[in-house]
Amino acid sequence: MTDSNITPETVEQHNLTQEEFARICELLGRRPNLTELGVFSVMWSEHCSYKSSRVHLKRLPTRGPRVIVPPGENAGVVDIGDDWCVAFKVESHNHPSFIEPFQGAATGVGGILRDVFTMGARPVAAMNSLRFGPMADPAGEPPSAERQKVLNRNKSILKGCVSGIGHYGNCFGVPTVGGEVVF
Repeated sequence: MTDSNITPETVEQHNLTQEEFARICELLGRRPNLTELGVFSVMWSEHCSYKSSRVHLKRLPTRGPRVIVPPGENAGVVDIGDDWCVAFKVESHNHPSFIEPFQGAATGVGGILRDVFTMGARPVAAMNSLRFGPMADPAGEPPSAERQKVLNRNKSILKGCVSGIGHYGNCFGVPTVGGEVVF
């Protein structure tokens, strides 16, 4: 059963482009119903499918004589010699961290630790590359009331993400040993 009430606005509310909607129709051989549209929206989200970063991630090497387990669902594993292997995991929690900064960032760390544990490894350190919107008006001028709301929201996201990362990592005794923050 399809839903003929799916409008371009409904597609946009699901963070899908019109091209992606056309692809969904092609894959299904018909227009999706609202539930199906929701499922595609989640599975094709930045969080699940790395829409914006996939092109960059594909440039990284994933095969070689020292690659024991290539990237996938869990952590990748690399032989570093002397009978030692290292498990690496990268996770993006942009959208969850925007919606609920503390919990979004904490579950990002939790997902990384889980994926390292599933490979039989013990996480010993974390690194974070954090990206946020501006904290102040770049022109140095007093911002409008609307702009100030955005700046305050960015500050709140920063505070929540840093707290969430620290809290979850500390629960497991895994220190954050490095990283970067870009505004």
